[in-house]
Amino acid sequence: MRGHGKHRRPKDNPLARRLAAVGTGGAALVLPVIGATTAGAATPQAAHSVAVEKGSLTAAVKAAAKSGNVTYSVVAGDSLSKIAEKHSVKGGWKQLYKDNRAVVGKNPALIRPGMKLTIAKEAAPRAAATERADRSARPTALAAPAPAAKAAPAKAVYANNLDGWIRESLDIMKQHNIPGSYEGIHRNIMRESSGNPNAINNWDINAQNGVPSIGLLQVIKPTFDAYHVPGTKNDQYDPVANITAACNYAAARYGSIDNVNGPY
Repeated sequence: MRGHGKHRRPKDNPLARRLAAVGTGGAALVLPVIGATTAGAATPQAAHSVAVEKGSLTAAVKAAAKSGNVTYSVVAGDSLSKIAEKHSVKGGWKQLYKDNRAVVGKNPALIRPGMKLTIAKEAAPRAAATERADRSARPTALAAPAPAAKAAPAKAVYANNLDGWIRESLDIMKQHNIPGSYEGIHRNIMRESSGNPNAINNWDINAQNGVPSIGLLQVIKPTFDAYHVPGTKNDQYDPVANITAACNYAAARYGSIDNVNGPY
């Protein structure tokens, strides 16, 4: 039984006003949260703040995180101009407002503590970072290939006839600085042996002395041995060896086989 003279404690009104505090950095914004049946409607500014807190602000923060941009939380005393100057925003407060209009609203002069603003990073640092990444990803230059070794000159092939023998002899004579021409060699061969590499003289004084003249240019053995040219066969009957030895002898005695026009 309740005592007389005491008042019953009033019950809390379920439609009583509640207060929600939103803010950082020591500045807080108190937003009235009004029940649907409460007398009076929320002010337009309060409704806008709630919408930003629940919708646009969350989307802006997520977008900033995804893009890698800087998210700045507004504190008391801030203005878009101060923030833009402090963070060297390219385009100043106008660009900052343009990037954050969904958060700030229609009035760029009205920003509240706790708002989350996206500050875009400058393009130049991103471009430089991209360039550095590109350079690091580029394959290192390959070393220049070593120059190919020079191919050995092809060995000359000579016909196995008088023309080929003379031409091979001339090449060997050139290597040993022995003078002579195709015409001079050919002329003397035709007079001495008629182009027969096996020709032999068995009737002159050399034959009587036991050293007959042999080969294309009719060279006796002592002369062949004395004037034999290295790189040729040590054989009086070999056409090339016979020609080069005879031309070597003629160069020593007459200056050149070209100067020989008779028996020598």
